[in-house]
Amino acid sequence: MQHFKTLAEYSKAIGIKEPLHPHFDVRRFEDNRFDISRTMLPFRHEFYFIAIQIRGEGMVVSGHNAMSPKSPTVYFNTPFQIQSWEIQQDWSGYYIIFSQDFISSSHYFDRFLEDFPFLKMYNTFPLEISEEEQNEIVSIYQQISDEYYLNEEDKFRFIEVNVLHLLHYINRLLRRYAEGRIPDTLSSSDQAIYTRFQELIELGFCLNTALNAESNPHSTSYYASKLNIHPNYLNAVVKSVSGLTALQNIQNYILKKAKESLIQTALSAKEIAYNLHFSSPGKFSTFFKKLTGVTPMAFRKETNI
Repeated sequence: MQHFKTLAEYSKAIGIKEPLHPHFDVRRFEDNRFDISRTMLPFRHEFYFIAIQIRGEGMVVSGHNAMSPKSPTVYFNTPFQIQSWEIQQDWSGYYIIFSQDFISSSHYFDRFLEDFPFLKMYNTFPLEISEEEQNEIVSIYQQISDEYYLNEEDKFRFIEVNVLHLLHYINRLLRRYAEGRIPDTLSSSDQAIYTRFQELIELGFCLNTALNAESNPHSTSYYASKLNIHPNYLNAVVKSVSGLTALQNIQNYILKKAKESLIQTALSAKEIAYNLHFSSPGKFSTFFKKLTGVTPMAFRKETNI
């Protein structure tokens, strides 16, 4: 599977011009339409990508989400998420793509994933928006794009502010979407524990994470020990925030990762099982069938896109 570590590598691979800046780029989909590869097999990159698609035919797969929007949609890619697409040349909209270096260079993003949790791999999903919301988002992208192509030394100060505006506006839309799902009475400490719990789940299943023989990232107690709290307390906090038990959150994440690998790679069930820290392929198959009603290979066959 291809893995792109720089924006220049990524741009070359998909057939578009190299960006003006090594750690940040903004484009209109219309400007890429005659150059971009219409088909991209599964790949990974190391960047955050935030797009508004106004129209366009085809399918984009990000993680386990297969998207073929029929109305204006905001969607996100996060570092190391598996992606692929098969699209037409009629796309319109905007996107920005930026690296961790862009985030680290600005004090505006000191609490990046805490302030904008929708950019965690665990939480990414497409969001359909109204025409009014579309117009607001497009106007922000236009401001970012206008600054990007200026020959001004301070242009990135303006870009950072406008990116911050965009992220906060999307956060507002997502809060509206989630209104009533999360109690307003939650304490900041509970929210912090839940956020750190999600981060630890992602870290526990990162391909580069080495685990010792005693570590079991499938268990609630594994994360409780990392957080220095009792498993029962972690479970109570997680359930108060998400409505699901800690174990259900863990299993949902494992299932998302399993589906991503089944949809977007040719890895065998055995390879996926061990990548997800199952002790045997049989246990992975039992887990998958219990949550979905089908075996991993049957799921792959049904979702062959």
